[in-house]
Amino acid sequence: MERSKKPSAIPVSPVLPTPQVFISDNNDRVSASLPTGERVEVLLHGATVISWTSANGKENLFLSSKAHLDGSKPVRGGIPLVFPVFGPPSKDHATGNLPQHGFARTSRWEYLGKTSSESSTLPNSSGDSSVKLDFGLSDTMIGDAKWPYQFALTYSVTLSPKDLETSLVVRNTGTSNYDFQVLFHTYLKVDDISAVSVGGLENASFKDKVKGGEAAAAKEPLAISSEVDRVYNAPPDQPITVSEQGSGRFEVTRDMLADIVVWNPWIEKSKGMADFGPEDGYKNMICVEAGSVGAWNTLEAGDAWEGGQRIKTLS
Repeated sequence: MERSKKPSAIPVSPVLPTPQVFISDNNDRVSASLPTGERVEVLLHGATVISWTSANGKENLFLSSKAHLDGSKPVRGGIPLVFPVFGPPSKDHATGNLPQHGFARTSRWEYLGKTSSESSTLPNSSGDSSVKLDFGLSDTMIGDAKWPYQFALTYSVTLSPKDLETSLVVRNTGTSNYDFQVLFHTYLKVDDISAVSVGGLENASFKDKVKGGEAAAAKEPLAISSEVDRVYNAPPDQPITVSEQGSGRFEVTRDMLADIVVWNPWIEKSKGMADFGPEDGYKNMICVEAGSVGAWNTLEAGDAWEGGQRIKTLS
């Protein structure tokens, strides 16, 4: 006997593609990709982002062809993480026995895992279509680093369809206050440095490390035609733009990072760096580095500090 009313079929929701995370066979790097094609790769040495590609396969970061990726030296290119000191340390400071730019970029970090998307603290975030990779470093992991403080760092790299975010949480897990500086030493890839300009710094004063001394605001976008090494003090709410041939290529927004370093070594300095290549590679890079390096950040025992940047591709 047939039933007059058959039960309706239960609809099955389609399985949507999700972000994928891969760990290399030798456990030295972690990569992630989105269903839309974007990809990021992070070396556990220094937790250094060494590649970030858009959906069309275009690479957004410059990586020296001579960069050391075996953990023997800091990586030349990508996004090295500077902590707890920027530049050569002063011998009369607690960081005085550390190497230039500190130990974060030369230490092996722990991969903590992939976490679900969260609302970003940075403006105009891409939202849910993203994957976040977390990495950790603590005082117990750095060996004889000659910095007598207890700390825990959590570094997050978030890949979204149009942007990449890097953020750092610094926790003072000891009983003594300490000072630190931090900077994301980002090497952006460009086609022709002679056609590049950096905007958003027109009203910012800066320290010129090539010519020496302090300089007043330039009142116009920075064009690159020779070696440049400048430390700008710019309000974090001011976006920084990198344009090429008059068209926007990147936009950098920041949280708790009041300084921007703009650097290109140009011809002679490039030749003097053994790990920089190709020799004319300076034509294809511009460093726009968000950080807090103009003064010391003091972190009291038990407290935490967080800051980050978001780099958006405009073309």
